[in-house]
Amino acid sequence: MPTNTNLIRLLLSSLSIHNDAEKFDAIHKAVESDIEFRGSRLWILIFAILLASVGLNINSTAVIIGAMLISPLMGPINGMGYSIATYNFPLLRKAFKNYSFAVFASLAASTIYFAISPVSIAHSELLARTSPTIYDVMIALFGGLAGTLSLTTKLKGNVVPGVAIATALMPPLCTAGYGLATGQFFFFLRGPLPLHHQYRLHRPVHRSIFTGDEVPAQKQHQ
Repeated sequence: MPTNTNLIRLLLSSLSIHNDAEKFDAIHKAVESDIEFRGSRLWILIFAILLASVGLNINSTAVIIGAMLISPLMGPINGMGYSIATYNFPLLRKAFKNYSFAVFASLAASTIYFAISPVSIAHSELLARTSPTIYDVMIALFGGLAGTLSLTTKLKGNVVPGVAIATALMPPLCTAGYGLATGQFFFFLRGPLPLHHQYRLHRPVHRSIFTGDEVPAQKQHQ
């Protein structure tokens, strides 16, 4: 009959991710390639924000989910968390620059859409983005854990699309664009709050996982 110590060892062995861990060079390359917004990635971002704006405008959850699935906004957020965790400050500057550009481009696209849209009523999907709760914080935390494990291990699957849907990065930016277009600055100020929570919680999640790996110091700034 197994003892408590053996049971604990079996449990720890089952939970260990070391055998599934991806090589550092592969992780770095994947993170760096997803940071920049230019060419097709920029167009996909614009189409995703317009799709999310339409979904919020007509109060369609299905359309909003579709926009979150195709959005590439997770790239620079992962890049910032990864670069802080590995002390790669040149990559951090690059990720932050692209993240800021993506936010401004998304705000511009959504503001233009809502400015010309004949529907100006704030439906429930829009209103829901202005009142973040503790559950949004929990979603950001567990979504960040799942996304980071997907990034750092060989198990990919449908994790990243699932995280994109769960953490809902696009609708808050669209809500801010709606506030700018209609002059309702309550929406502009409150809308991006969930997005802010995503970044603040993704950062320590990346740090806790990456600093647990034995990453050679000379590779951290390559």
